[in-house]
Amino acid sequence: MNEKLSFVNPTANSPWGTYLSQVDRVVPYLGPLARWVETLKRPKRALIVDVPIEMDNGTIAHFEGYRVQHNMSRGPGKGGVRFHPDVTLEEVMALSAWMTIKTAAVNLPYGGAKGGIRVDPKKLSLQELEKVTRRYTSEIGIIIGPHTDIPAPDVNTNAQIMAWMMDTYSMNVGGTATGVVTGKPLHLGGSLGRVKATGRGVFVTGREAARRLGMDLRGARIAVQGFGNVGSVAAELFVEAGAKIVAVQDHTGTIVNTNGLDLTKLVPISRTDGVVGFKAGGDIVPNEDFWDVACDILIPAALEGQVTAERAKKTTAKLVLEGANGPTVPEADDILAERGVLVVPDVICNAGGVTVSYFEWVQDFSSFFWDEDEINVRLDRIMMNALNQIWDTADKHKIPLRTATYAVACERILMARQERGLYP
Repeated sequence: MNEKLSFVNPTANSPWGTYLSQVDRVVPYLGPLARWVETLKRPKRALIVDVPIEMDNGTIAHFEGYRVQHNMSRGPGKGGVRFHPDVTLEEVMALSAWMTIKTAAVNLPYGGAKGGIRVDPKKLSLQELEKVTRRYTSEIGIIIGPHTDIPAPDVNTNAQIMAWMMDTYSMNVGGTATGVVTGKPLHLGGSLGRVKATGRGVFVTGREAARRLGMDLRGARIAVQGFGNVGSVAAELFVEAGAKIVAVQDHTGTIVNTNGLDLTKLVPISRTDGVVGFKAGGDIVPNEDFWDVACDILIPAALEGQVTAERAKKTTAKLVLEGANGPTVPEADDILAERGVLVVPDVICNAGGVTVSYFEWVQDFSSFFWDEDEINVRLDRIMMNALNQIWDTADKHKIPLRTATYAVACERILMARQERGLYP
């Protein structure tokens, strides 16, 4: 009985629906490998777990957790864990699939995975947060490991949470296993350069894209949505290159200054009060007005699905750098292309984080650690080599960078699948 699985029929602009649409667009460029394309449309494994903990007040609370391994043809699963009240299985599936594409696009020996817990960590005490993390790790421990699936930080997770995950897994296997997660504290096997890696990758790919467009970064106006590790680091690097940040949006609101925001003051304030805490540095405007701000470069570095068709029609940007995963819906992609706006897609633009995670994983196995300069040089080289190959593919077939990225990545994934064959 060949019954269709429920996850192959998502809503159109859901994260999983967006991913499937992106895969469909690349099929004409896969040649004989297209016979394997259904491999990319089905997660290899999806685990749903109950995460019960005793709260500080003595009550028992239950949270729902997920770990999805999308594809592992090229190596162990790799992907973050997010703690967010809106996490769903479908979202985690899409994020794991984008990790499959991302790791293949930069030619890392990984597959794609992702995890999450439907919880608002801001409502938990530190003790409750540790309990949730450790129980979740125990529940997914049957499918993760240094050679099978390596989690990392994502939305609302950090080095401390990775330390708890590593310790929990290590206690359960009876020995310290630093390589089970990346994004750990430095003294527990973490890597220099990891915290800023994703933002640095956005800058490196953006700098090269601007050069190819003939856009001078000196004086370029940039709008950044999302001001965490990705958005703020990318913004700082662009300012160092001579650009100015004219608009920033985070969960607290939107601030605009057409003369450029002072990041030396904005960044520390945003860490405690959000960007709207920097009232003296710019104008607080309604969130939807963010998309109307005159800019040359737009960096969506928040959550998926933010660049809608209507917003794509409004933006004045000539270059979009996807710091977030899946921020642009397919209809918006088409509109931006028609308007001559270049989009550097998430699966290459924000791949700096997973690249340095790979460095951390390698360093853990060898117990030999590199300095930050060496890490940045290696990161920049990998990102530039990957982007140049993707750009050559785009020029050859006269297709957008996103389609070219998927063409390069999917060819690598499906070639591995074909050469490995099917077992049994």
